[in-house]
Amino acid sequence: MAGLSLQCGDCKVQLRTVEEAQEHAELTGHANFEESTEPVLNLVCSTCGKPCRTKTESDLHTKRTGHTEFVDKTAETAKPVVLEIKPDGGAGPSGSSSGDGSAKPPDLVVPEVNKELLAELEGMGFSTARATRSLHFSGADNIEGAVTWIVEHEGDDNIDEMPMVPAGATGGAVASMLTPEEAKAKAQELRERARKKKDEEEKRMEKEREKERIRIGREMQEARRIEEDNERKRIMILRKAEKEEEKRAREKIRLKLEEDKAERRRKLGLPPEEPQPATSAPAPIPKEEKKSFVPLRPASKAEQMRTCLRGMKQAHKDEDDKVKKAFQTLLTYLGNVVRSPDEEKFRKIRLTNPTFQERVGNMGGVSFLELCGFEKDTAGEFLSLAREKVDVMLLNTAGAEINSALVNPFFGVL
Repeated sequence: MAGLSLQCGDCKVQLRTVEEAQEHAELTGHANFEESTEPVLNLVCSTCGKPCRTKTESDLHTKRTGHTEFVDKTAETAKPVVLEIKPDGGAGPSGSSSGDGSAKPPDLVVPEVNKELLAELEGMGFSTARATRSLHFSGADNIEGAVTWIVEHEGDDNIDEMPMVPAGATGGAVASMLTPEEAKAKAQELRERARKKKDEEEKRMEKEREKERIRIGREMQEARRIEEDNERKRIMILRKAEKEEEKRAREKIRLKLEEDKAERRRKLGLPPEEPQPATSAPAPIPKEEKKSFVPLRPASKAEQMRTCLRGMKQAHKDEDDKVKKAFQTLLTYLGNVVRSPDEEKFRKIRLTNPTFQERVGNMGGVSFLELCGFEKDTAGEFLSLAREKVDVMLLNTAGAEINSALVNPFFGVL
């Protein structure tokens, strides 16, 4: 099957023609191209008609314009790629057929043009190839028309290539209607006009780029504002959970003290203490606090982290100093990663390290580090956190939970 596109072996981009491949090579320096049977994608926007050659282009177009409907015209525009580049003015792919049915390309020669006009253009500083091309393709019979054609086509890649036409084709023009001085002045005027047009286009493009920068800046500010609002909500949720936990811990301690007091009176043979009048029921929780909500992503792990830390403290309730040292060590690990996420030494922990085992491993801290994104390797020798998995917001949440466990005297009592 004939190739339908050319694929760059370096970046895998697909191109329709050899000319596109050459332009791609000049822009990127890539030189490894091969034929592909997969056609170049052609998604046409149903709203504005803009063609998109990749899914990424269509997604960007949708983001910028809001247009979501695209028509896939890939099959309609797919053509076999032509690897030969035809010279300007040459015969087409079919060529001319002779009587015996074989294609015979015609002989190509330089077209004949008006010698006087050619000499005047060369006297104005134009090359012979550029002057000949302008006189032939413009069909102008005066200097003004030839110069106008040169100005309009000075960006063509083949502007300085000598044109070639089939033998027998004629060309040329009549005598010039302008003097050399008038022709030079006219050429200067046309160049100035082209320069002004180019400057206006540059200004227009700069305005468009400035509008795009402003739009992107506003989007980034809005995203930053939303992130800050979410962070404030998350902190409020965590503070509320801490207060509730402290309240439950105080109540449990109070009940324990009353039980101990009653036990001492029983051992001393004293009658039970008169029951205290029933206290008023706690104030109901305001309705707005009862409203359910969808927790933020970091808050969904905050409870798991709090439960893990509470389990560490309850499993070693008689070793407060070791628990405190384990919490401080975990806080140090996470703080190093947040401050220097690109440093691999802060994101990799040897599990067999005696100090780590004494301070964290034997206390159950490995589970907490796994909640923060750390993973064991296949050999079970290291605990590491991949750079792309570093979540600063999650690590800050973990640090807040550890700090709360350190400063809250009632943490882990329940």
